[in-house]
Amino acid sequence: MKHEGLNEDARSAVKSADRLLDLFELLARFNGGLSHTAITEALGIPKSSLTQLLKTATGRGYVAYLAAGKSYRLGERFTSMARLTSRRQDLVGLAQPVLERITAQTGESSALNMLRGNEAEVVATVSSSQRLVSHMRLGDLAPLYATSGGKIILAHMPQDWRDEYLAGVSFEPITANTLSSATELCRQLDKIRREGIAYSLEEFTPGIIGLAKAVLGEDGEALGSLNVALPAVRYNPRAQAVITDALDEAVTELHRQLASA
Repeated sequence: MKHEGLNEDARSAVKSADRLLDLFELLARFNGGLSHTAITEALGIPKSSLTQLLKTATGRGYVAYLAAGKSYRLGERFTSMARLTSRRQDLVGLAQPVLERITAQTGESSALNMLRGNEAEVVATVSSSQRLVSHMRLGDLAPLYATSGGKIILAHMPQDWRDEYLAGVSFEPITANTLSSATELCRQLDKIRREGIAYSLEEFTPGIIGLAKAVLGEDGEALGSLNVALPAVRYNPRAQAVITDALDEAVTELHRQLASA
């Protein structure tokens, strides 16, 4: 395969990506696994290059080494990714009536959020019927560090993904209350994991408070998050308790439905 118009480094990166995809496609055809030599012969990759490729792929869980047969097969990472994608699709289909119950119980707007790149996306929502209301529209995107729904997704990310996010995130001062450092965000994430709930205190929209809980997959990673948003003037200990109970009930119901899906 030719890659015109690319410099040497770019061509090398594309070549490595091609080889990795060729490796995955080859192993997918052989459930019993293939030896290092067999892979080399099938793909025409130099042994030294293949060794490094396999080392990287096994380290990330995409390829598994079978010591008994000295062979390689596709790893569990593919299975977990497929399961995660399927569960997220199931969750979107189940969310609307659950959100309607949350809004009926709390009188406030609710939403289901999912990870999209480095942001949280609203994929289902129900608006409150009150005159003063926070609207969360389908397709709305927000930084993970600024919203309750984003923070709790981030808190339940695999450690390596979370570390990568924290190393590259740039904190924009969206409001006067927006978090401005990875240190403070990490402190909050530790607390979120302990308590199971995330808050956004006018950090994304002035005058709006958010509370969120995660809907978790089998591996403990967040499939998505349920959140309630309300004007700060209506936020008090009683409202907090009502919303927390509604979110708990909703998450429990969704976990039950996902388990039986």
